[in-house]
Amino acid sequence: MDATALIRKLVYLEEEIRTEYGREVDPPLRRVVQGAVISNPCLSPGSTAELEDLVGISAQLGTELTRRVLDRLGDAAGMRAYAKAVVVGTAGDKEHGAAMIHARLGMAMRETIRRGRVLIPGNAKVGPAGTPIDVCFGPIDEGWDLDAMDSMAVSVADAPHPDEILLMVAYAYGPRANARTQGPSQADVDQLLVAASA
Repeated sequence: MDATALIRKLVYLEEEIRTEYGREVDPPLRRVVQGAVISNPCLSPGSTAELEDLVGISAQLGTELTRRVLDRLGDAAGMRAYAKAVVVGTAGDKEHGAAMIHARLGMAMRETIRRGRVLIPGNAKVGPAGTPIDVCFGPIDEGWDLDAMDSMAVSVADAPHPDEILLMVAYAYGPRANARTQGPSQADVDQLLVAASA
């Protein structure tokens, strides 16, 4: 199934945070969300589309949406964190969203940026047009990079319609604004687990 034929519109949001709680953010934190509003093929009259079809659509869109981010912001080397999120219109099922963000979307994102050793946080919900969703960022390459963990609320005023899905990929260029925590290393965690099992 051709994902591009399902698109009603593409949406893009970019934040550049220069100060946070009165402190300068240097360099500024950039967070971007690229989304697609598509008709839900599982709800089309006479359609035989199933969850597996949504998985394939999400892989196509993951590549396209990530390419659009790279076209705007350039090299993926500066990315610190990534995320994915979906809002399913009220005529749909939460599992429609889960099929889109949990099976192949992340692999398409990784293949496009040629990075990504860590699980990509995902968030799915069902709601009417304008429903806000928290896009939750996690680190791209180092699982215990706590400073990369962040979130931003996103909503699109006219999407999703009841028979639509709003699918989003997101990337952060830099750590959380003025991050001041230091997480353990993977070696620290591994050593703790060895000691705990002894």
